Amino acid sequence: MRIKPTPILTLFLILTLLLGSCGPQETPAPTPTIIPSPTITPTATPSVPLVILVVPADMDPALSNLYQSTVYDLAQSVGYHFQVRNSLTPADLDPSLKVVVALPPDPGIIALAAAAPQVQFLAVDLPGVTAAGNISVVATQARPDLVGFLFGYIAAMLTPDWGYSLGMIAPQGDPNAQMAFAAYKNGMTYYCNLCPKANPYAFLDEFGQVIEYPQYIEIPTDEAVSSYTAYADFLYRRKKVSMIYVYPTAATPDLLGYIGSLGLLSITDTTPEPRPVYYVASLRPDLAKAIQLAWADLLAGRASITYQPPFSLIDVDTNLLTPGKQQQVEQILAELLAGRIAPLSP
Repeated sequence: MRIKPTPILTLFLILTLLLGSCGPQETPAPTPTIIPSPTITPTATPSVPLVILVVPADMDPALSNLYQSTVYDLAQSVGYHFQVRNSLTPADLDPSLKVVVALPPDPGIIALAAAAPQVQFLAVDLPGVTAAGNISVVATQARPDLVGFLFGYIAAMLTPDWGYSLGMIAPQGDPNAQMAFAAYKNGMTYYCNLCPKANPYAFLDEFGQVIEYPQYIEIPTDEAVSSYTAYADFLYRRKKVSMIYVYPTAATPDLLGYIGSLGLLSITDTTPEPRPVYYVASLRPDLAKAIQLAWADLLAGRASITYQPPFSLIDVDTNLLTPGKQQQVEQILAELLAGRIAPLSP
């Protein structure tokens, strides 16, 4: 039997279909996007820069310690490693090496510098080595005029008669020694100002002649070293000196020791060993200070520079040259180094 659809049935079927189409629809799951992990490129850990100081094994311990502490402090101030070597070869030139400071004898610094162009080398008082390429130098300069003037100033300060009774011993015919003596006299005069006019008749020789100070005596070139003490004897007994400046090329330990045994003060450029009694002080180029002055240039890669070390008063006997007097002498030294005092000008 066939059922004829009625309008109501037809409407019901249509509504059923429409309602079914509006029901919840299943949404497909999203496909995940794969993001690649970043690639990490391995890098080498940078090594700490290295500074090497080259000093001979037989260097005076006090000097060696001075140079080691100077360079160590400079290296530490910028976080560099520090090593001390008695010698250096191209095989020792580590890739981390940045600065080499070398003292005599020459470790072959020209060849080393050529083998390591990235390293800054400082040649400290190495004979025959000049500033070039990645080599800078500390070059000492002889200043007999400066040394002589300062010693004359010190001698006049320490003698009770303000410049009377000063003497000097030097090798015969040495023009530098003669220059030092001229400056020695000027230094004496500079300190005492009017003391040459004081009372010259207080100092007469055995013949009644006025003794002019400072006294200057030369040792002949063929004189035996063992006879040098006779010249100190002459100045003491015949010329009545109380302080003697001994030029460094004549300053043997025996001579300086003998001067002390006579009760006389002595002074020279380099302190003798053993140190004699009544030895006042020494004056020499301050190489440690020159290394400090060069440090900033070495770090910055500025090379081919020549540094002149300043002079420094060392090995001072503070019982003779007291701290107050030493400060006064240091001020005169600063004036000399600055060129404000002309040591050879009367």
